[in-house]
Amino acid sequence: MESGLTELEAALGHRFSRPELLVCALTHRSLAHELAQSEVSVQAAGSARAAGEIQAAGNTQAAAREDNERLEYLGDAVLGLVVAEALYAEHPEWREGALTRIRSMLVSRQRMAQVAETIGLGKHLRLSRGEERSGLRRKSTVLSNTMEAVMGALYLDGGLEPVRAFVRSQVMGEAAERLARELRSGAALGNYKSALQERLQAGRAGAPVYRLKSESGPDHHKRFLVEVRVNGVAGERGKPLARGMGRTKKLAEQDAARRALEQLESAGANAGGALAHDAENDTEIEETPAS
Repeated sequence: MESGLTELEAALGHRFSRPELLVCALTHRSLAHELAQSEVSVQAAGSARAAGEIQAAGNTQAAAREDNERLEYLGDAVLGLVVAEALYAEHPEWREGALTRIRSMLVSRQRMAQVAETIGLGKHLRLSRGEERSGLRRKSTVLSNTMEAVMGALYLDGGLEPVRAFVRSQVMGEAAERLARELRSGAALGNYKSALQERLQAGRAGAPVYRLKSESGPDHHKRFLVEVRVNGVAGERGKPLARGMGRTKKLAEQDAARRALEQLESAGANAGGALAHDAENDTEIEETPAS
């Protein structure tokens, strides 16, 4: 086990002064329960030899009898703080909305599972015999939870600095820039409406307003046509951006927002600039299948 811990410490970039913290971070509740039950059985049987073997394992074995869920709670909070701090310092041009959404994606379960796979965390997990056979070691939820627990162990052992170093090397970098590009295009989470609103606000052009223009088709196969405009001043309709179509009003609004973003990109203008396309004349729309 010592060689395994050393290998993981190298991947984490930190040598633990209290290795029992790392052991605890790697211990799934199934193993903690199994060990506790085993100890109860030994005590009930009155086996002095077996009880002595458990006692001889020392602090590492004691830590293994505690699962990693408390460390996971702490690590989640520490990770969110460190990522928020890094984004704030490295990207002064990003507004609150972009910072919040990119932080959420960087600390998401999906992202944490990816980081865990990158450093080979799965092979170090401590699982019960039953869960080992079930393939739990490869499940993304378990990997992400364990990664958060390891962040908690890093913080308790060395403070924020080892967490910051790990976040810079494994969590941030190109991932943050890629997510920012996806956010600007609306591809992140498929939320084109939020992406359009943030782009308009960044260009001080106002807020998008969606209006239903028409609906067609039978009740079981409706098609909605929606127009998105920049919110105008009192008494004015506002500048048209694009129109979209979908099976529901919400899908049509997302489609309109996506088309507006594409127009802004192709025009090479900011949200307040001229568009190369006038939504007033956009009456023929080829419907894109919506999920």
